[in-house]
This record gives sequence, C-alpha cells and structure tokens, in this order.
Amino acid sequence: MSRNRVRTLEEALAMEARFKKIQERQLADIANAKELKSHKAANPSARSASKNGAGEVRIIGGQWRRTKLSVAQRPGLRPTPDRVRETLFNWLGQDLTGWRCLDAFAGTGALGFEAASRGAQQVRLVEQDGGLTLQLERISTQLGAQAVIQVQRGDGIAALNASAPGHWHAIFIDPPFDLGNLFVPALTAAAQVLAHDGFIYLEAPQAWDDAQLAPLGLVRYRHLKAGAVHAHLLQKTP
Repeated sequence: MSRNRVRTLEEALAMEARFKKIQERQLADIANAKELKSHKAANPSARSASKNGAGEVRIIGGQWRRTKLSVAQRPGLRPTPDRVRETLFNWLGQDLTGWRCLDAFAGTGALGFEAASRGAQQVRLVEQDGGLTLQLERISTQLGAQAVIQVQRGDGIAALNASAPGHWHAIFIDPPFDLGNLFVPALTAAAQVLAHDGFIYLEAPQAWDDAQLAPLGLVRYRHLKAGAVHAHLLQKTP
C-alpha cells in the first residue's frame, strides 16, 4: 500500500472520529434541553426565575394594575397564576372597596396586593418565612400601601383563630400543597371569622366538594381547575 493511500485512510478515519464526537455532543445537547424543559414543566416557579433567583408577580387590576413586583424564590412557593387570579377577582367583583381581607399563607402576597389594589380597606398578609415577610413589607412600602396592608410574621391558622368572629370579608387559603394537613384546620378557623356574606378562596391540589365542606359549615360557590391547581370560592352554609 502506498504512503499516500495510507495517509488518505488515516485522514478519513480521523474525520469519521471527529464527526462521531460532533454527533455525540449534539445528542447530549438535545438530552439536556429535554431535561431542562421537563424540569421547568414540573416546577412552574422555575419558569419565572431570573438569573439571580428572583421572579415576578404582576398585579392584574385596580390602582396598581400592570405593576410588576420582584419576589424571591422558595421551595414550594407557588404564586397564584395570573389566569386564576383574574378569574378569582371576577368572581369577587372588580371593586373590593371597604372589604377586610386576610391572606393566611401570603407567600409572595399576590392575592393580598391584588385585593388592596382593588380598594380593600384592610389587608393582612400572614407569612412564617422571615425573608418573605421582609419582602412583603418592602413591596408594601414601595406601593405606599402601609395604611391598608398589614404584614404579620407568624402562623396563618393562629392568625385566623385570633380574629374576631365575622371580621373578614375575604380569606385567602393557599398553603404549600405538600402540607395537606393544614387545609382542614385553616378552613375550620376561617369559617368562624368569615362575615356572613363573605368568601373563602381555597387553592388546593384536588377538588373539594360539598360533602367534604359541609362538616366545616361551608359550601362551594365556584370552582376552576387550571393545570395542577384547583381554585375554589366558598361561602358559609346558608
């Protein structure tokens, strides 16, 4: 075999090896992209996260409409999706003037800030996480809403139990979905301090029907399923 022919064969083998490596890198990139897409689908909060670990919540209606609020990311923290929030406040009515509202598991404060934006007289945001509590206070200051919004660090169920009977026109109950043992105590406490014509908003990983709610003195008024979220609007049993 001539030297030129050997050189040609070696070059062909080298080119084939390089092509194989390129294919392997491309396949690896495709696999990584699929894995990232799957992770984002399973973790909605990751879709809104920026490079510094922060996300955004947008106020939909009222005096602060379209205002974007920066929020920190926390495991299990799920801001109520825009579509669900919009539906909820359509159910409640766009004008909440004079309402007293309590967000028992405030998190990002999206529900409470939305209520304040729509004219609520009093909004209490209760949150156990110290970092999130500071963030809620900062946002309230930025909005100039300190006269309306009260940020309280502590347990949401304890805050409900400490409230006066019939005080709240709207109570938002949206605990972490992995803490399912909180739903019944929170609803039980909320039913005792809800105004006779008030509403409880319940966000849960499964639907609650009237048979489950009846022992708590509640009845389902509205229900919406959006992805993995079941949104309920509840009233006291007539």
